[in-house]
Amino acid sequence: MSHTAQSRAAGASLQERDLRVIANIGRLRFSPLSLIGGRGNRLIEEGGRELLDLSASFGPAILGYSHPAITEAVSAACSSMAGASLLSLPNENAVALAEELLERTPGGGERRVWFGHSGSDANDCAMRVVQAATGRSRFISFIGAYHGNLSGSMSISGHTAMTHTLPRAGLLLLPYPDRYRCAFSAEEVLKLLDHQFATTCPPAQVAAIFIEPLMSDGGLIVPPPGFLEAVQQRCRRHGIQIIVDEVKVGLARSGRLHCFEHEGLEPDLVVLGKGLGGGLPLSAVIGPQHIMDHAPAFALQTTAGNPVAAAAGRAVLDTIAAEGLIERANRVGERLSSGLRALRAHQPLIGEVRGRGLALGVDLVRDRASREPVTVTTTAKVIYRAYQLGAVFFYVGLRGNVLELTPPLTLSETEAEEGVAIIDRALSDVSRGLVADADVAPFMNW
Repeated sequence: MSHTAQSRAAGASLQERDLRVIANIGRLRFSPLSLIGGRGNRLIEEGGRELLDLSASFGPAILGYSHPAITEAVSAACSSMAGASLLSLPNENAVALAEELLERTPGGGERRVWFGHSGSDANDCAMRVVQAATGRSRFISFIGAYHGNLSGSMSISGHTAMTHTLPRAGLLLLPYPDRYRCAFSAEEVLKLLDHQFATTCPPAQVAAIFIEPLMSDGGLIVPPPGFLEAVQQRCRRHGIQIIVDEVKVGLARSGRLHCFEHEGLEPDLVVLGKGLGGGLPLSAVIGPQHIMDHAPAFALQTTAGNPVAAAAGRAVLDTIAAEGLIERANRVGERLSSGLRALRAHQPLIGEVRGRGLALGVDLVRDRASREPVTVTTTAKVIYRAYQLGAVFFYVGLRGNVLELTPPLTLSETEAEEGVAIIDRALSDVSRGLVADADVAPFMNW
């Protein structure tokens, strides 16, 4: 009898089977939640209980689960599958999706689109092709940035979760101004950048800067007004390409189709992922022709741009427009954020609620006066207790103290209120000591 058959015959739970067969290097678990299905904005765990999803599975499930638009588009693409690859032959869905992305993404001149499977490979591609096309080898990014988990995209990240991999040679990591903790002001970071350009980082060596218009995994940090635009102006003076990472916060999540539109940015390259595929593996890089056409067959992936994933991407863009999801992200996001801010009156663990639209962070603190972050154990307990109470979300931040709320854009105002109530009770229960350290010990790996 096979290992799998033995596990099933023994009545092992899905969680137990997961532990036995899924590689730990590819797992990130926050609770015992094990899924057998999903519908709308609810996840269905083993046993049939439904939980409110406030994470969109870390972002990809932008339309929730089993959305008719995705189901119909994917079914149609599968029923008469136009090949399985964009590598050697064009297909209608991929070409049409590229046309639609170019129409909906601000930018001038001739541009081209590259397709991949995830934000990790898209940022990796952007880094490689910009270096090759410009002949410059250095890059700039920010402390707290997470641009992916391939060797290239890891090398230009600056998150504490990435310290197992060294940054690439010549990378300049700048602080990302956090107005809540004020470790570095916007003016200080700009002064540092100017100093680096004048000394150890000659701008003529720099190919590009990677910018998150809302720093997501670093703690849902909203940049100070005008800061990113000032960075862009400095880079423009030296021919440094502006690469904007919209992987988690783009496609209507921030209350605009593109989050960089809040910041007055005019990127050279835009990187999309996660929500673009509506839950299917799909990413994209949009950039100027002189870079994106640098050389044929430069960044190949056999199944990238396949007609099924591309069909899902087209359905996502159509649904954002048809269902008014940009306006909805603003409206429901305001209901969710105002509800969370109201909790501060009786929840001392909440230091700040911040974000844009339906990309929100709840910064948990030991003490509001000092703003010292809670330990990651405390954050993990809030996540765990919320799971017990029927809601799913995760944590981010350089200290693991920020609750990240990135629900499907289809979240209703009633569901937003439900989520606030669950978070309220989870915070109270954790403060009362109802979750033990042992309960969360298996789920503290981020």
